[in-house]
Amino acid sequence: MDWIDIIQEPWALRALLASVTVGLMCGVLGAFIVLRNMSLVGDALAHAILPGVVVAYMIVGYSTLAFFAGAVVAGLLTAVGITWIQHRGHTRNDAAIGIVFTAMFSLGVMGISQLSRQEGVHLDLKDFLFGNVLGVSDADLWLTGLVAAYVLLSLVIFYRYFLVTTFQEVIARTMGIDVRLVHYYLMLLLSFAVVASLQMVGVILVVAMLISPAATALLLSHRMKKVVALSGLLGMIAAAAGLWLAIAWETTPGPAMAVTATGIYLLAAIFAPGKGLLYKYLAKRSLHRKVASEDMLKAAYHSQQAAGSFDEQQWRQAANLSNSEWSRQKNRLGRKGWLNASGNGLSEKGEAEAERLVRAHRLWETYLARQVGMDIAHIHTEAEHYEHLLTDEMLEEVDASLGYPATDPHGSPIPAKGSRETMLLTALAAGQQGLLAEQQSSEHVSAQLWQLGLMPGCVLEMHARTGGDSYALSTGGKQVVLPAALAAEVVVFLVKT
Repeated sequence: MDWIDIIQEPWALRALLASVTVGLMCGVLGAFIVLRNMSLVGDALAHAILPGVVVAYMIVGYSTLAFFAGAVVAGLLTAVGITWIQHRGHTRNDAAIGIVFTAMFSLGVMGISQLSRQEGVHLDLKDFLFGNVLGVSDADLWLTGLVAAYVLLSLVIFYRYFLVTTFQEVIARTMGIDVRLVHYYLMLLLSFAVVASLQMVGVILVVAMLISPAATALLLSHRMKKVVALSGLLGMIAAAAGLWLAIAWETTPGPAMAVTATGIYLLAAIFAPGKGLLYKYLAKRSLHRKVASEDMLKAAYHSQQAAGSFDEQQWRQAANLSNSEWSRQKNRLGRKGWLNASGNGLSEKGEAEAERLVRAHRLWETYLARQVGMDIAHIHTEAEHYEHLLTDEMLEEVDASLGYPATDPHGSPIPAKGSRETMLLTALAAGQQGLLAEQQSSEHVSAQLWQLGLMPGCVLEMHARTGGDSYALSTGGKQVVLPAALAAEVVVFLVKT
Protein backbone atom coordinates (compact mmCIF):
# COMPACT_ATOMS: atom_id res chain seq x y z
CA MET A 1 0.00 0.00 0.00
CA ASP A 2 1.56 3.29 -1.12
CA TRP A 3 1.39 6.68 0.59
CA ILE A 4 -1.63 7.88 -1.41
CA ASP A 5 -3.65 4.86 -0.37
CA ILE A 6 -2.54 5.12 3.26
CA ILE A 7 -3.39 8.81 3.63
CA GLN A 8 -6.96 8.05 2.52
CA GLU A 9 -7.44 5.82 5.53
CA PRO A 10 -9.46 7.56 8.30
CA TRP A 11 -6.82 6.93 10.97
CA ALA A 12 -4.05 8.31 8.75
CA LEU A 13 -6.06 11.37 7.80
CA ARG A 14 -6.80 12.11 11.46
CA ALA A 15 -3.11 11.65 12.28
CA LEU A 16 -2.05 14.02 9.47
CA LEU A 17 -4.54 16.73 10.42
CA ALA A 18 -3.62 16.51 14.10
CA SER A 19 0.12 16.56 13.34
CA VAL A 20 -0.10 19.57 11.01
CA THR A 21 -2.30 21.44 13.51
CA VAL A 22 0.14 20.78 16.35
CA GLY A 23 3.10 21.74 14.13
CA LEU A 24 1.49 25.07 13.25
CA MET A 25 0.48 25.88 16.83
CA CYS A 26 3.80 24.90 18.40
CA GLY A 27 5.79 26.62 15.67
CA VAL A 28 4.03 29.97 15.99
CA LEU A 29 4.06 29.91 19.79
CA GLY A 30 7.65 28.68 19.84
CA ALA A 31 8.87 31.88 18.16
CA PHE A 32 7.97 33.84 21.30
CA ILE A 33 9.19 31.09 23.62
CA VAL A 34 12.66 31.03 22.04
CA LEU A 35 13.02 34.82 21.94
CA ARG A 36 12.00 35.11 25.60
CA ASN A 37 14.59 32.47 26.61
CA MET A 38 11.79 30.20 27.85
CA SER A 39 12.86 27.02 26.07
CA LEU A 40 13.59 25.27 29.34
CA VAL A 41 10.21 26.41 30.69
CA GLY A 42 8.51 24.64 27.77
CA ASP A 43 10.43 21.49 28.61
CA ALA A 44 9.42 21.83 32.26
CA LEU A 45 5.73 22.25 31.44
CA ALA A 46 5.83 19.27 29.09
CA HIS A 47 7.08 17.06 31.91
CA ALA A 48 5.10 18.66 34.74
CA ILE A 49 1.64 18.01 33.26
CA LEU A 50 1.93 14.28 33.89
CA PRO A 51 0.58 14.32 37.49
CA GLY A 52 -2.37 16.39 36.26
CA VAL A 53 -3.26 13.62 33.81
CA VAL A 54 -2.96 11.01 36.55
CA VAL A 55 -5.21 12.94 38.96
CA ALA A 56 -7.77 13.52 36.20
CA TYR A 57 -7.85 9.77 35.50
CA MET A 58 -8.33 9.02 39.17
CA ILE A 59 -11.32 11.38 39.36
CA VAL A 60 -13.07 10.94 36.01
CA GLY A 61 -11.50 7.96 34.30
CA TYR A 62 -10.30 7.83 30.70
CA SER A 63 -11.52 11.14 29.25
CA THR A 64 -9.75 13.37 26.74
CA LEU A 65 -11.37 16.49 28.16
CA ALA A 66 -10.52 15.49 31.73
CA PHE A 67 -6.89 14.84 30.73
CA PHE A 68 -6.78 18.27 29.12
CA ALA A 69 -8.18 20.03 32.18
CA GLY A 70 -5.90 18.20 34.60
CA ALA A 71 -2.82 18.84 32.49
CA VAL A 72 -3.58 22.56 32.18
CA VAL A 73 -4.05 22.89 35.93
CA ALA A 74 -0.77 21.07 36.52
CA GLY A 75 0.96 23.33 34.00
CA LEU A 76 -0.31 26.49 35.66
CA LEU A 77 0.70 25.21 39.11
CA THR A 78 4.15 24.52 37.68
CA ALA A 79 4.42 28.04 36.29
CA VAL A 80 3.34 29.58 39.58
CA GLY A 81 5.69 27.29 41.52
CA ILE A 82 8.68 28.20 39.35
CA THR A 83 7.96 31.92 39.72
CA TRP A 84 7.46 31.62 43.49
CA ILE A 85 10.77 29.78 43.98
CA GLN A 86 12.57 32.32 41.79
CA HIS A 87 11.32 35.34 43.74
CA ARG A 88 10.74 34.02 47.25
CA GLY A 89 13.38 31.33 47.39
CA HIS A 90 16.09 33.53 45.80
CA THR A 91 16.99 30.70 43.45
CA ARG A 92 18.38 30.99 39.93
CA ASN A 93 15.85 30.60 37.09
CA ASP A 94 17.27 27.39 35.65
CA ALA A 95 17.59 25.82 39.10
CA ALA A 96 13.98 26.71 39.99
CA ILE A 97 12.74 25.17 36.74
CA GLY A 98 14.76 22.02 37.34
CA ILE A 99 13.48 21.64 40.90
CA VAL A 100 9.80 21.95 39.99
CA PHE A 101 9.60 19.95 36.78
CA THR A 102 11.65 16.99 38.04
CA ALA A 103 9.47 16.75 41.14
CA MET A 104 6.22 17.01 39.14
CA PHE A 105 7.35 14.54 36.50
CA SER A 106 8.47 12.06 39.14
CA LEU A 107 5.07 12.30 40.86
CA GLY A 108 3.39 11.63 37.53
CA VAL A 109 5.54 8.56 36.80
CA MET A 110 4.89 7.23 40.28
CA GLY A 111 1.14 7.77 39.84
CA ILE A 112 1.01 5.97 36.48
CA SER A 113 3.08 3.12 37.88
CA GLN A 114 0.65 2.78 40.78
CA LEU A 115 -2.45 2.95 38.59
CA SER A 116 -1.15 0.45 36.04
CA ARG A 117 -1.17 -2.26 38.73
CA GLN A 118 -4.91 -1.95 39.15
CA GLU A 119 -7.14 -4.30 37.23
CA GLY A 120 -8.77 -2.82 34.12
CA VAL A 121 -6.45 0.21 33.95
CA HIS A 122 -4.77 0.76 30.57
CA LEU A 123 -2.46 3.72 31.00
CA ASP A 124 0.77 3.28 29.05
CA LEU A 125 3.59 5.57 30.17
CA LYS A 126 5.23 5.20 26.75
CA ASP A 127 2.29 6.92 25.04
CA PHE A 128 2.62 9.91 27.38
CA LEU A 129 6.36 10.12 26.84
CA PHE A 130 6.52 9.66 23.07
CA GLY A 131 2.93 10.12 21.87
CA ASN A 132 0.69 7.91 19.75
CA VAL A 133 -0.49 10.01 16.82
CA LEU A 134 -1.77 6.97 14.94
CA GLY A 135 -4.30 6.42 17.72
CA VAL A 136 -5.86 9.91 17.54
CA SER A 137 -9.64 9.79 17.89
CA ASP A 138 -12.19 12.24 16.54
CA ALA A 139 -12.52 13.73 20.03
CA ASP A 140 -8.74 14.22 20.23
CA LEU A 141 -8.75 15.87 16.82
CA TRP A 142 -11.56 18.28 17.73
CA LEU A 143 -9.90 19.19 21.01
CA THR A 144 -6.55 19.78 19.30
CA GLY A 145 -8.20 21.95 16.64
CA LEU A 146 -10.07 24.06 19.22
CA VAL A 147 -6.95 24.54 21.34
CA ALA A 148 -4.90 25.50 18.28
CA ALA A 149 -7.56 27.99 17.18
CA TYR A 150 -7.61 29.56 20.64
CA VAL A 151 -3.81 29.80 20.82
CA LEU A 152 -3.47 31.28 17.32
CA LEU A 153 -6.32 33.74 17.89
CA SER A 154 -4.75 34.86 21.17
CA LEU A 155 -1.41 35.44 19.46
CA VAL A 156 -3.07 37.53 16.76
CA ILE A 157 -5.12 39.64 19.17
CA PHE A 158 -2.36 40.19 21.74
CA TYR A 159 0.54 40.19 19.28
CA ARG A 160 1.55 43.77 20.14
CA TYR A 161 1.67 42.96 23.86
CA PHE A 162 3.73 39.82 23.36
CA LEU A 163 6.07 41.68 21.01
CA VAL A 164 6.80 44.67 23.24
CA THR A 165 7.19 42.56 26.41
CA THR A 166 9.55 40.23 24.56
CA PHE A 167 11.96 42.91 23.33
CA GLN A 168 11.34 46.02 25.46
CA GLU A 169 10.09 45.10 28.91
CA VAL A 170 10.90 48.50 30.40
CA ILE A 171 9.03 50.33 27.63
CA ALA A 172 6.10 47.95 28.12
CA ARG A 173 5.91 48.93 31.80
CA THR A 174 5.98 52.62 30.93
CA MET A 175 3.10 51.98 28.50
CA GLY A 176 1.06 50.60 31.38
CA ILE A 177 1.24 46.97 30.24
CA ASP A 178 1.18 44.39 33.03
CA VAL A 179 4.29 42.44 32.05
CA ARG A 180 3.70 39.70 34.61
CA LEU A 181 0.13 39.16 33.42
CA VAL A 182 1.33 38.84 29.81
CA HIS A 183 3.97 36.36 30.97
CA TYR A 184 1.41 34.21 32.79
CA TYR A 185 -0.97 34.30 29.84
CA LEU A 186 1.84 33.13 27.57
CA MET A 187 2.50 30.33 30.04
CA LEU A 188 -1.20 29.42 29.83
CA LEU A 189 -1.01 29.25 26.04
CA LEU A 190 2.15 27.18 26.35
CA SER A 191 0.34 24.79 28.68
CA PHE A 192 -2.49 24.48 26.14
CA ALA A 193 -0.03 23.76 23.34
CA VAL A 194 1.83 21.17 25.38
CA VAL A 195 -1.36 19.35 26.34
CA ALA A 196 -2.67 19.41 22.77
CA SER A 197 0.66 17.96 21.57
CA LEU A 198 0.65 15.20 24.17
CA GLN A 199 -1.12 12.67 21.96
CA MET A 200 1.02 13.47 18.91
CA VAL A 201 4.62 13.70 20.12
CA GLY A 202 4.50 13.10 23.90
CA VAL A 203 5.84 15.12 26.79
CA ILE A 204 9.50 14.54 25.97
CA LEU A 205 9.45 15.40 22.27
CA VAL A 206 7.02 18.34 22.37
CA VAL A 207 9.99 20.61 23.11
CA ALA A 208 11.41 19.78 19.67
CA MET A 209 8.22 21.00 18.01
CA LEU A 210 8.28 24.19 20.09
CA ILE A 211 11.95 25.03 19.70
CA SER A 212 13.36 23.62 16.44
CA PRO A 213 11.01 25.37 13.95
CA ALA A 214 11.40 28.68 15.79
CA ALA A 215 15.18 28.38 15.92
CA THR A 216 15.19 27.57 12.20
CA ALA A 217 13.01 30.58 11.37
CA LEU A 218 15.34 32.86 13.30
CA LEU A 219 18.19 31.70 11.04
CA LEU A 220 16.17 32.59 7.95
CA SER A 221 14.81 36.02 8.95
CA HIS A 222 15.15 38.80 11.50
CA ARG A 223 11.69 40.36 11.04
CA MET A 224 9.35 39.21 13.80
CA LYS A 225 6.21 38.71 11.73
CA LYS A 226 8.14 36.75 9.14
CA VAL A 227 9.81 34.68 11.86
CA VAL A 228 6.41 33.78 13.35
CA ALA A 229 4.98 32.83 9.95
CA LEU A 230 8.06 30.81 8.96
CA SER A 231 8.11 29.05 12.32
CA GLY A 232 4.50 27.94 11.91
CA LEU A 233 5.11 26.78 8.32
CA LEU A 234 8.24 24.85 9.28
CA GLY A 235 6.38 23.24 12.18
CA MET A 236 3.71 22.00 9.78
CA ILE A 237 6.32 20.70 7.32
CA ALA A 238 8.24 18.90 10.08
CA ALA A 239 5.06 17.28 11.42
CA ALA A 240 3.78 16.13 8.03
CA ALA A 241 7.18 14.93 6.81
CA GLY A 242 7.86 13.16 10.12
CA LEU A 243 4.54 11.35 9.92
CA TRP A 244 5.26 10.28 6.33
CA LEU A 245 8.71 8.99 7.31
CA ALA A 246 7.23 7.11 10.27
CA ILE A 247 4.68 5.36 8.05
CA ALA A 248 7.20 4.67 5.29
CA TRP A 249 9.85 3.29 7.63
CA GLU A 250 7.38 1.76 10.09
CA THR A 251 8.82 3.62 13.05
CA THR A 252 7.45 5.77 15.89
CA PRO A 253 5.81 8.99 14.56
CA GLY A 254 6.65 11.31 17.50
CA PRO A 255 10.41 10.81 17.38
CA ALA A 256 10.30 10.93 13.56
CA MET A 257 8.71 14.40 13.72
CA ALA A 258 11.31 15.60 16.23
CA VAL A 259 14.17 14.25 14.10
CA THR A 260 12.68 15.85 10.99
CA ALA A 261 12.42 19.22 12.75
CA THR A 262 16.04 18.89 13.83
CA GLY A 263 17.07 17.92 10.30
CA ILE A 264 15.40 21.03 8.87
CA TYR A 265 17.22 23.13 11.47
CA LEU A 266 20.57 21.61 10.49
CA LEU A 267 19.91 22.37 6.83
CA ALA A 268 19.16 25.97 7.72
CA ALA A 269 22.21 26.17 9.96
CA ILE A 270 24.35 25.17 6.98
CA PHE A 271 22.66 26.91 4.04
CA ALA A 272 20.80 29.92 5.55
CA PRO A 273 21.76 33.16 3.76
CA GLY A 274 23.60 35.51 6.06
CA LYS A 275 23.80 33.18 9.08
CA GLY A 276 24.47 29.72 7.66
CA LEU A 277 27.83 28.01 8.03
CA LEU A 278 28.28 27.78 4.24
CA TYR A 279 27.54 31.48 3.81
CA LYS A 280 30.00 32.37 6.57
CA TYR A 281 32.65 30.11 5.05
CA LEU A 282 32.21 31.64 1.59
CA ALA A 283 32.19 35.17 3.07
CA LYS A 284 35.37 34.43 5.03
CA ARG A 285 36.99 32.96 1.94
CA SER A 286 35.97 35.97 -0.13
CA LEU A 287 37.36 38.34 2.51
CA HIS A 288 40.62 36.38 2.61
CA ARG A 289 40.96 36.73 -1.16
CA LYS A 290 40.11 40.42 -0.98
CA VAL A 291 42.73 41.03 1.70
CA ALA A 292 45.37 39.10 -0.24
CA SER A 293 44.65 41.08 -3.43
CA GLU A 294 44.65 44.43 -1.63
CA ASP A 295 47.88 43.59 0.21
CA MET A 296 49.53 42.76 -3.11
CA LEU A 297 48.21 45.98 -4.63
CA LYS A 298 49.56 47.98 -1.71
CA ALA A 299 52.93 46.26 -2.06
CA ALA A 300 53.04 47.33 -5.71
CA TYR A 301 52.14 50.89 -4.77
CA HIS A 302 54.81 51.11 -2.04
CA SER A 303 57.52 49.63 -4.27
CA GLN A 304 56.58 52.06 -7.05
CA GLN A 305 56.69 55.00 -4.64
CA ALA A 306 60.04 53.91 -3.25
CA ALA A 307 61.72 53.35 -6.63
CA GLY A 308 60.09 56.27 -8.41
CA SER A 309 58.89 53.91 -11.17
CA PHE A 310 57.34 50.48 -11.38
CA ASP A 311 59.86 47.68 -10.66
CA GLU A 312 58.33 44.19 -10.82
CA GLN A 313 61.29 42.54 -9.14
CA GLN A 314 61.05 44.87 -6.17
CA TRP A 315 57.27 44.30 -6.16
CA ARG A 316 57.78 40.54 -5.92
CA GLN A 317 60.19 40.96 -3.05
CA ALA A 318 57.76 43.24 -1.20
CA ALA A 319 54.84 40.83 -1.77
CA ASN A 320 56.87 37.84 -0.50
CA LEU A 321 54.74 35.18 -2.25
CA SER A 322 55.47 31.84 -3.85
CA ASN A 323 55.65 31.71 -7.65
CA SER A 324 52.23 30.07 -8.03
CA GLU A 325 50.55 32.43 -5.59
CA TRP A 326 52.27 35.39 -7.23
CA SER A 327 50.92 34.45 -10.67
CA ARG A 328 47.43 33.82 -9.28
CA GLN A 329 47.29 37.15 -7.45
CA LYS A 330 48.71 39.08 -10.38
CA ASN A 331 46.06 37.63 -12.68
CA ARG A 332 43.39 38.60 -10.15
CA LEU A 333 44.67 42.19 -10.04
CA GLY A 334 44.57 42.25 -13.83
CA ARG A 335 40.95 41.05 -13.89
CA LYS A 336 40.03 43.80 -11.42
CA GLY A 337 41.55 46.39 -13.73
CA TRP A 338 44.20 47.41 -11.22
CA LEU A 339 47.10 46.75 -13.65
CA ASN A 340 47.67 48.49 -16.94
CA ALA A 341 47.15 46.75 -20.28
CA SER A 342 50.70 45.41 -20.42
CA GLY A 343 50.62 44.21 -16.81
CA ASN A 344 53.87 45.97 -15.92
CA GLY A 345 52.42 48.77 -13.80
CA LEU A 346 49.37 50.03 -11.95
CA SER A 347 46.46 51.50 -13.84
CA GLU A 348 44.74 54.71 -12.76
CA LYS A 349 42.08 52.60 -11.11
CA GLY A 350 44.75 50.56 -9.33
CA GLU A 351 46.58 53.64 -8.08
CA ALA A 352 43.33 55.15 -6.79
CA GLU A 353 42.47 51.96 -4.93
CA ALA A 354 46.00 51.68 -3.51
CA GLU A 355 45.86 55.28 -2.28
CA ARG A 356 42.51 54.53 -0.62
CA LEU A 357 44.08 51.60 1.24
CA VAL A 358 47.11 53.63 2.28
CA ARG A 359 44.83 56.44 3.41
CA ALA A 360 42.72 54.02 5.43
CA HIS A 361 45.81 52.49 7.04
CA ARG A 362 47.42 55.77 8.03
CA LEU A 363 44.19 57.39 9.15
CA TRP A 364 43.42 54.44 11.39
CA GLU A 365 46.94 54.52 12.82
CA THR A 366 46.42 58.21 13.61
CA TYR A 367 43.04 57.50 15.20
CA LEU A 368 44.45 54.69 17.37
CA ALA A 369 47.34 56.84 18.53
CA ARG A 370 45.40 60.02 19.25
CA GLN A 371 41.90 58.96 20.18
CA VAL A 372 42.47 55.50 21.66
CA GLY A 373 45.89 56.22 23.12
CA MET A 374 47.64 53.11 21.78
CA ASP A 375 51.40 52.97 21.70
CA ILE A 376 52.85 53.80 18.28
CA ALA A 377 54.75 50.51 18.25
CA HIS A 378 51.47 48.54 18.28
CA ILE A 379 49.22 50.49 15.91
CA HIS A 380 50.59 49.10 12.64
CA THR A 381 49.24 45.57 13.12
CA GLU A 382 45.78 46.84 14.05
CA ALA A 383 45.71 49.16 11.05
CA GLU A 384 46.79 46.32 8.72
CA HIS A 385 43.62 44.48 9.70
CA TYR A 386 41.08 47.30 9.71
CA GLU A 387 42.23 49.00 6.51
CA HIS A 388 40.38 46.29 4.55
CA LEU A 389 37.14 46.75 6.52
CA LEU A 390 36.74 50.53 6.72
CA THR A 391 34.17 51.96 4.31
CA ASP A 392 34.51 55.35 2.63
CA GLU A 393 31.84 56.76 4.96
CA MET A 394 33.73 55.55 8.01
CA LEU A 395 37.00 56.98 6.67
CA GLU A 396 35.40 60.38 6.12
CA GLU A 397 34.11 60.36 9.68
CA VAL A 398 37.52 59.40 11.09
CA ASP A 399 39.28 61.98 8.90
CA ALA A 400 36.93 64.75 10.02
CA SER A 401 37.17 63.79 13.71
CA LEU A 402 40.95 64.13 13.47
CA GLY A 403 40.81 67.49 11.70
CA TYR A 404 42.01 66.10 8.35
CA PRO A 405 45.60 65.34 9.41
CA ALA A 406 48.33 65.54 6.77
CA THR A 407 50.66 62.93 8.31
CA ASP A 408 50.32 59.79 10.42
CA PRO A 409 52.11 59.20 13.77
CA HIS A 410 55.15 57.88 11.88
CA GLY A 411 55.41 61.07 9.81
CA SER A 412 54.21 59.46 6.57
CA PRO A 413 51.87 61.60 4.43
CA ILE A 414 48.17 60.69 4.45
CA PRO A 415 46.68 60.83 0.93
CA ALA A 416 43.82 63.35 0.85
CA LYS A 417 40.52 62.54 -0.78
CA GLY A 418 39.42 65.34 -3.10
CA SER A 419 39.93 69.00 -2.46
CA ARG A 420 38.84 70.64 0.77
CA GLU A 421 38.09 74.31 1.13
CA THR A 422 40.27 75.78 3.85
CA MET A 423 40.05 79.29 5.23
CA LEU A 424 40.96 81.34 8.24
CA LEU A 425 38.47 81.35 11.08
CA THR A 426 37.93 85.09 10.67
CA ALA A 427 36.61 84.52 7.13
CA LEU A 428 33.56 82.66 8.45
CA ALA A 429 30.32 84.62 8.27
CA ALA A 430 27.88 84.62 11.17
CA GLY A 431 26.13 81.23 11.33
CA GLN A 432 28.77 79.43 9.25
CA GLN A 433 30.67 76.47 10.66
CA GLY A 434 34.31 75.46 10.32
CA LEU A 435 36.03 72.21 11.27
CA LEU A 436 39.26 72.88 13.14
CA ALA A 437 42.18 71.65 11.03
CA GLU A 438 44.93 69.47 12.41
CA GLN A 439 47.63 71.46 10.59
CA GLN A 440 47.62 75.03 11.93
CA SER A 441 49.71 77.97 10.82
CA SER A 442 52.16 77.37 13.67
CA GLU A 443 52.73 75.18 16.72
CA HIS A 444 52.10 78.26 18.87
CA VAL A 445 48.54 78.49 17.50
CA SER A 446 47.96 74.77 18.12
CA ALA A 447 49.18 75.15 21.70
CA GLN A 448 46.87 78.11 22.37
CA LEU A 449 43.89 76.21 20.96
CA TRP A 450 44.77 73.19 23.11
CA GLN A 451 44.80 75.36 26.21
CA LEU A 452 41.30 76.52 25.32
CA GLY A 453 40.14 72.89 24.95
CA LEU A 454 39.84 73.12 21.15
CA MET A 455 41.12 69.96 19.47
CA PRO A 456 41.43 69.10 15.77
CA GLY A 457 38.11 67.87 14.39
CA CYS A 458 35.86 70.02 16.56
CA VAL A 459 33.30 72.14 14.74
CA LEU A 460 33.30 75.88 15.48
CA GLU A 461 30.24 77.99 14.67
CA MET A 462 30.77 81.69 14.19
CA HIS A 463 28.38 83.95 16.06
CA ALA A 464 29.69 87.51 15.97
CA ARG A 465 32.66 89.74 16.51
CA THR A 466 32.47 91.20 19.98
CA GLY A 467 33.82 94.70 20.43
CA GLY A 468 36.69 94.52 17.98
CA ASP A 469 39.28 92.47 19.76
CA SER A 470 37.58 89.03 20.01
CA TYR A 471 35.20 86.58 18.29
CA ALA A 472 32.29 84.75 19.89
CA LEU A 473 31.94 81.11 18.79
CA SER A 474 30.30 77.91 19.99
CA THR A 475 31.35 74.27 19.85
CA GLY A 476 29.71 71.21 21.36
CA GLY A 477 27.07 73.34 23.08
CA LYS A 478 29.53 75.63 24.89
CA GLN A 479 30.48 79.21 24.17
CA VAL A 480 34.09 80.13 23.30
CA VAL A 481 35.68 83.57 22.89
CA LEU A 482 38.87 83.83 20.83
CA PRO A 483 41.11 86.90 20.71
CA ALA A 484 41.07 88.50 17.25
CA ALA A 485 44.82 88.00 16.86
CA LEU A 486 44.52 84.27 17.48
CA ALA A 487 41.38 83.86 15.35
CA ALA A 488 43.18 85.48 12.41
CA GLU A 489 45.69 82.58 12.40
CA VAL A 490 43.33 79.62 13.00
CA VAL A 491 42.85 77.39 9.96
CA VAL A 492 39.47 75.66 9.48
CA PHE A 493 37.73 73.61 6.82
CA LEU A 494 34.43 75.06 5.75
CA VAL A 495 31.52 72.86 6.78
CA LYS A 496 28.91 73.03 4.04
CA THR A 497 25.35 72.69 5.32
